Amino acid sequence: MKVISWNLLRLVGAAVEDVATLIGLERPDVLLMQEATQHMDALTTLVGGHFHRLSWLGRIHGLGIWSPHHFPRPTALSLPASRLPGRLPRRRAQIVQVAGITFANVHLSHGQLLNRRQLAHIAATLHGKPSAIIGDYNAVGPVSLPGFLDVGPREPTHLSGNVMPVRLDRCLVHNLSCSSAAALDAGPSDHRPIRLELRIAEDQACGGLPRNRRDRLRRFYR
Repeated sequence: MKVISWNLLRLVGAAVEDVATLIGLERPDVLLMQEATQHMDALTTLVGGHFHRLSWLGRIHGLGIWSPHHFPRPTALSLPASRLPGRLPRRRAQIVQVAGITFANVHLSHGQLLNRRQLAHIAATLHGKPSAIIGDYNAVGPVSLPGFLDVGPREPTHLSGNVMPVRLDRCLVHNLSCSSAAALDAGPSDHRPIRLELRIAEDQACGGLPRNRRDRLRRFYR
């Protein structure tokens, strides 16, 4: 299954026509989008398929998924938030299952401890299913989750002005194998799309979170 994830950069980055062009060139089975605005609702009129957008409270953008294949309505998963005064509205992940694989489309917080907590919360929610957590992690440095493998491209994916290029867009998988991973041209966004070829692992060799650990994480982050 070919999967692409792209942070579109809200209103000033990739337009719906740019996304349609990417779909025409790459023909993905699943396209996950971060910072998707209401303009992306017109995507199916350009390329057909199926699209669902999850808006965020207090933001003009949210998360989106497109696929040429029918998929059940995605669900929203609220993520751990900062307890500091003046914090931003709680972020949510978009959870959807396509062809037996559960995808968590994410745009995580900038706080490095907080975005690791958010990842652990998502992993505990996936219940050991063949799954992929894909999107803009906003994470600097190594990220690890028990039972998950980092299969995303290793090159920088965020390019902005004088800021040093960093690898913000990532993919952690559980019970999946990845035959290829690459970062594509950024186009009008400051993020490069990442492309992955995923399939359910025959031996499910990467294991999973032990049930008692999943239960502990669930109690802590509920």
